[in-house]
Amino acid sequence: MGTSGESLLDSTSVVDVAGDGIGRLIRPSDRLRRPAPGPVLPALGRSIPRILEGYLWSGMTSGGAAKATWALLFPFSLANVAHWMLPPVPEGKRFAAALGAACRGLLRVASLLLTMLLISQLAVVSLDLFAAQCLAPGSSCLSGVPSFLRDFPPLRTAIGVVPLLVLIFVLDRIPSSDWRSRNRLHRAHSSSPLQPQDLPRTPGLRTLHTVAALTCVALPLLGGPFRLPSTTFDLIVWICALALAVASLLASTVGFSAGPVVRGGLIGFAVALVGIAVVRRTPLPAGLSGGGLGGADGTVEALGASMVAVTVLFALILVPAALFGRSTWKHMPRRLRPWLGGWAAAPVVALAGLLGGGFGAGLAVALRKLVGADDLRLPDTYVLVTVLWGAGLALALLLGVLGFAVAVPLRRLRRGVPEVVALMEISESQEEEAARVWARASWERKHLHHLALAVALAMAAGGGALLVLRFGFGPLASWFTPISAIGVFALGALAAGLLRVVFAAATKPTRSRHLGALADLVCFWPRAAHPTVPPSYALKVVPELADRVKEHLADPGTRVVLSGYNLGSLLTVLAAARVIADLPPEDRDRVGLLTAGSPLQWGYQRAFPAMLPQAQLAGLYEDLDGRWRALCRGTDVFGGGVTTWRHRVVAGKLLGDGYLSGGGTGPLAAEPDDQGVLVLGGDHWLPDPMRGPTGRHRWAPGVLKHTDYVVDAEWDNAVAMAAGLGRPRPANPWGEQGSLFGDFPQMR
Repeated sequence: MGTSGESLLDSTSVVDVAGDGIGRLIRPSDRLRRPAPGPVLPALGRSIPRILEGYLWSGMTSGGAAKATWALLFPFSLANVAHWMLPPVPEGKRFAAALGAACRGLLRVASLLLTMLLISQLAVVSLDLFAAQCLAPGSSCLSGVPSFLRDFPPLRTAIGVVPLLVLIFVLDRIPSSDWRSRNRLHRAHSSSPLQPQDLPRTPGLRTLHTVAALTCVALPLLGGPFRLPSTTFDLIVWICALALAVASLLASTVGFSAGPVVRGGLIGFAVALVGIAVVRRTPLPAGLSGGGLGGADGTVEALGASMVAVTVLFALILVPAALFGRSTWKHMPRRLRPWLGGWAAAPVVALAGLLGGGFGAGLAVALRKLVGADDLRLPDTYVLVTVLWGAGLALALLLGVLGFAVAVPLRRLRRGVPEVVALMEISESQEEEAARVWARASWERKHLHHLALAVALAMAAGGGALLVLRFGFGPLASWFTPISAIGVFALGALAAGLLRVVFAAATKPTRSRHLGALADLVCFWPRAAHPTVPPSYALKVVPELADRVKEHLADPGTRVVLSGYNLGSLLTVLAAARVIADLPPEDRDRVGLLTAGSPLQWGYQRAFPAMLPQAQLAGLYEDLDGRWRALCRGTDVFGGGVTTWRHRVVAGKLLGDGYLSGGGTGPLAAEPDDQGVLVLGGDHWLPDPMRGPTGRHRWAPGVLKHTDYVVDAEWDNAVAMAAGLGRPRPANPWGEQGSLFGDFPQMR
C-alpha cells in the first residue's frame, strides 16, 4: 500500500542493505546513513542483540502512472483470482480431477470473453459513439472540432480505430512484465507444499487474447456476428474473423500452446483482417449502431450472452467439483470451512463479468453526458445494464443498512460485553469501548463476504431475468425507468470515479494508497486464467525472503524470526514453509514465524482452500514446534485468530481448539497475564484499548484495531517465543539488563 521503510521498521531513517531496488531489503540507519542495530530483545533474563531488517515490495504494486492504470484491469484480475479459489481435488478421484480441469478451461473462456467484451464496448465508444455519430458530417455534437475531422473519411475512421489498436497493443505487452525475471536465481521452485509447483504458462493465452481482441475490432466494421455482408469478398472476410474468434475461444479451453512463429502468424492474420475491414468500411456511416452496419451493438450483445452462458455453465460444473472437495474439509469446524462450500469462485466470476460490462456501459454513459449530446444512441442492451446496476446498488445499500445499522447494534445489545473482553480489560469504560468495536469487527469478519456474494449472485440472477424479459417479451416496462436512472448514475459514477482515481494516482503517488491496497489483494496470485493482469509479486518476494533467511542462518549463532503484518503475513508463512522444507532438521529450531493482523484464517484459508489447506498449515506449525506466534485483536476487522478457533470463556479462562506443537489439533486454554494478554496456543490475543501506560514500555491510547501492533509490549514477547527463547515474564517487562556481548544468540 505504498508503505515507507520508516513506517515498516518504526524507525526515523532506513538504508538499503540488499535487493535490486524493486524488492528492497532495509535496516534502520544512524545519522551517517550506516546500518544500525535494532533494539535489544529482552529474553532469558538478559538483553539479547537484535538486527532488524525489512523487505519492501511496495514498488511492485503502487506508485507511477503504469501501476495506477492497473486498476482498470480489476475485472480481469477477479477472473484470475477465481482460478485459485477452485475447491481442492481429493487424491485418486479421476472424475473430480476432470471436473477441476473443466472448471479451469471455462475460466479461461470467461477470461477471454472479458477481454473481448472490453474491446467491443470500447469500440462502441470509439467507433460508434464518437467517430460514427459525434463526428458525423452535420452533427451538432462537439461543434468546436475542426471541420476536416468530419469531412475527411479516412481520418474519421482512424480516430475510431487507432485508440482500439493502441489499447490492444498495451494489453498484449502487459503479460511480458514479470517480477521473477529480474533475478533468475529465484526461479527454481521449492519443495514446500504451500508453494505453487506448476504455474501456468501465458504466451499461448496472451496470443489468444490479442487475436480475439483484434477480431472484436473487425467484426463491428463487418456488420457484427448476426448480419451477413452483402458482397462475396466481405462475406469471406466476415467468416474468417468470426471463425478466428470462435477458434480462439475453443483453443482457450485446452490451454493453447504454440511456437513464436505460429503465434506471430495468428496475430498477423488478425491484423490483416482489421486492415481489410477498415478499408472496406471507409467512410463510416452516420451512426454505426443505428443504421448501415450496426455491428457494435450486435457484437456486444453476442459477447454478453456468451459471458452469461459460460458463467452459468461454470457455476453448474463447480457444484459437483465442490461436493467432491468436501471430503477434504468436512471434518473442520464451520468457521474454517471454505466459503459457500468451495463454490465461491462462481459468484466471483459473475462479479468480474458484471464489473466488466458495467464499466464499459458506464464509460459510454459518462462520455455521452460529458459531451452534452443525449441524442447519441447507445446499444439497446445498455438499458438492461443500467437497470441491473440500479437494482444492484439499491440491494447493496439495503443489505449494508440492515447489516451495519441493524445487525451490528442488535449483536452488541444481545451479547453485551463479551466475557473475553472482560478478561482482558480493567475498567468499565475500556470494556464498553472495546465491546462496541469488537461487535462490529466480529460481524464483518463473519458476514461481510456473505453480503458481497449475495449482491453478486442477486445481480447475476437479475441479469438473466432481464435478458429473458428483453428478448422474450419485448421492451422493458416503464416502471423500470427509475431503476435505470439509478443505474445510469451508478455506472457513470463508477466510470468517472475510477478514471479520476487513476489520474490522481498517476499524478500524485502519495494519494495512491487505496490503489496499492487493491493491487496487494489481486496481484498476490500468479497469472493463470487471464494473462493480462499485473505480475504476481509473491513469485519474487517469497523466494527472496527465503534466500535471505538462509543467508542469515549461515551464521550458526543466529536465530531468525520472520514477521509479517496484514498481507505480509501470508508472504512470511509461504517463505517460512519454503525455508523449513529446504533446511536440515537440526537447523529448523533456529527459525521462527510471527504474524500480526493476519487475514490468513478467516479470509485466505477459506477463500483459497486448495492453496492454503489446513493440514499443511498444521504441518508447518508442527515443524516450527510452536514457534509460530500470531498477534491478533478482536477489534481488528482484517486480522483474527490464525492458529486457534472455537473460542469460548469458561471459569475465567479462554478455551479453544488449535494447532499443537507436537502435531495435529487439540483443546487449549489460556489465562490473562498482568497486561491482559491471552496466549492461546500460537495466538496472542491483545487487549484493545491497551491497559494504562506503565512508563516501562510504549503505549498508545484508544482502540487501535488494525494498526500499531509493534507498539504493544507483547510484540517483543512473541518475538522471543518465536525465536525459541521462552516467554519473558518478569515483573519489569524489560527484564534484567545484561551485557550486549554476552554468550547469547543473536536475533535477526
